[in-house]
Amino acid sequence: MNDKVKAQFDAAAREYDRERRQLIPCFDDFYGTAVSLVQSDKDNLSILDVGAGTGLLTSFLLPLYPNASYTLIDFSEKMLDQARERFAGTGANIRYATGDYLAYPFEEKFDWIVSSLSIHHLADEEKRRLFAKLHALTNEGGGFVNADQAAGESPFFERLYDRRWEESVAQSGLATSAIEASKERRLQDRNARAREQVQWLKQAGYSEADCVFRFYHFAVFCALKRKGPTTVSFDKKRL
Repeated sequence: MNDKVKAQFDAAAREYDRERRQLIPCFDDFYGTAVSLVQSDKDNLSILDVGAGTGLLTSFLLPLYPNASYTLIDFSEKMLDQARERFAGTGANIRYATGDYLAYPFEEKFDWIVSSLSIHHLADEEKRRLFAKLHALTNEGGGFVNADQAAGESPFFERLYDRRWEESVAQSGLATSAIEASKERRLQDRNARAREQVQWLKQAGYSEADCVFRFYHFAVFCALKRKGPTTVSFDKKRL
């Protein structure tokens, strides 16, 4: 990711969580769907949060898997400082890594890999490289859940999605300065179409992949690493 994106997220770190619900019109369903897809009978899961930021997504997983070990990686140290504050005193088994997850030399594999609102900053070829890397880091029987953004299938739908988002945040009560800062960050977005991202996940080696939730630009993807027929069932876990 480029230095401008990093600088924007460094600047937004302190207020990031407070503004999330107002900037994401489908906040509960968006995060709730992502959390519900992380399923395992294991009590001591290993979970990697890619582009973890302030640890928001991990905070929703922690009550469901309190005995899991979590690794949070982000290129913004200021974002991770917010995560450290969030989890201080919880007793959670959490490690923090500062760096570019596309280049970071991970030394272990994980049962589940999750991400939220980060990967859309990568160019398409970088997304494909990352998906292949994450597949290699995923333990057999595990998976990858990405709550992110997706482009419209045509310029018409891109304009529609942008307009609906702008209408929503204008009515959210969020300060004009915060809305303008979010718009500035969105100029760095490199959204890819949902069907392309599903295809790339399958090409990376995941046996199952789909876009399981969509609300305009906001989308949740799930990819599973399984041998043979997939028979897993998902019990819905909500926020």
